[in-house]
Amino acid sequence: MDRFILLMLASILSGFALLKLPLSGTFLEGISPVTDIIGIITILLSSLFLIYKGLRALFTTS
Repeated sequence: MDRFILLMLASILSGFALLKLPLSGTFLEGISPVTDIIGIITILLSSLFLIYKGLRALFTTS
């Protein structure tokens, strides 16, 4: 389970990397809005999942 949480943290970092990706001046400049949207969705979904898992671990009794 710990590896999956680390994977979610890595996906948040990759979302931030997509947001900061400099595409100006390259042939990929046209897909810059798409990479921004994918980065934002990745960050939001991964963060919401980590919040859910944290709250679930906090309120469950083992």
